[in-house]
Amino acid sequence: MAMITPFERVGFALVGLGDISQTAILPAFRRSKKAKLIDLVSGDNEKAERLAKQFGVNSHHTYRDYAGVLNNPQVEAIFIATPPGVREQFTVRAAKAGKHVLCEKPLAATAKQCQHMVSACRSNHVLLMTAYRKYFDPATLALKDLISKGGLGRIDVVHTLFTEFRSPNGQTPAWLLSRKLGGGPLRDDGVYCVNTCRWLIGEDPVEATASAWTFDRKRFKEVEEGIVFCLTFPSGVRLQGTASFGAALSSFVHVHGQKGWAALAPAFAFEEERRFFGKTSAQWFQRIFKRSDEFFLEIDEFADCIQSEREPEPSGEQGMRDLVIIEAIYSAAREQRAVRIKIP
Repeated sequence: MAMITPFERVGFALVGLGDISQTAILPAFRRSKKAKLIDLVSGDNEKAERLAKQFGVNSHHTYRDYAGVLNNPQVEAIFIATPPGVREQFTVRAAKAGKHVLCEKPLAATAKQCQHMVSACRSNHVLLMTAYRKYFDPATLALKDLISKGGLGRIDVVHTLFTEFRSPNGQTPAWLLSRKLGGGPLRDDGVYCVNTCRWLIGEDPVEATASAWTFDRKRFKEVEEGIVFCLTFPSGVRLQGTASFGAALSSFVHVHGQKGWAALAPAFAFEEERRFFGKTSAQWFQRIFKRSDEFFLEIDEFADCIQSEREPEPSGEQGMRDLVIIEAIYSAAREQRAVRIKIP
């Protein structure tokens, strides 16, 4: 790998040019102070060419030409934003080429794929970061700070939800309805509920129960339309979570402790300002956080990790743990029983 001085921006290739790349990731690179886009990679050459011109990127390739991207010494890192089910192959090839990897959530479609990705990056001495932008959201950090400093006392229960209405007449990407490609509301939206809340309370769950439902069986043949789940943590904390493609866009996190409670809403969608409010020691509080570019913050954090040669947080291992938990939730819903969670 080429050595990078602290004064150089890290060269990235962006693999996958779907909605999230066009609406958030590409604009974030324009704001970045520590990273620069060297190449765009897509299955659609015309799209790659058009977006390269729009965002001032000098090079573009198709997936078939990925080897050419990996052979470019100016590309030090890969941002993977393809559907989850194909992220493994792009990550492993990048790791073998000595490229660091920033990968969208969920890290992959299965825990096994995640394990392969983590192992490949570890054995090739490159960094792997899961793109959980909530770690860089000022409102979520304020909630974590309140919990960490004991402002709520011992946490008893957490309620969290992320829903979005996927209309039958809308432009839902096909992969979101594909089990193999990693679709479904639990993996696409519920992963935020799982990861953010276990990060907030600093524990991994040990047991899951769940129930899933589907109204539109014609469209939701492979994945659930909605799911509710309960996670039990070693300290006794219970997390009640919901993810659905059948309800209007909404998200929240409510944390309840012995000394009070605090809430964040909206918690996960990146387009809106955030309201952080609650009641502690009989005193109400409320703060409004303006919308911030969490994608820009996570890109610069990963670039800084590369420059300073330190492990990123959230790591690839954290993304793998979430898929282990998600698979336990699916098993609990399918078998209608409590399932123990065994994280490697």
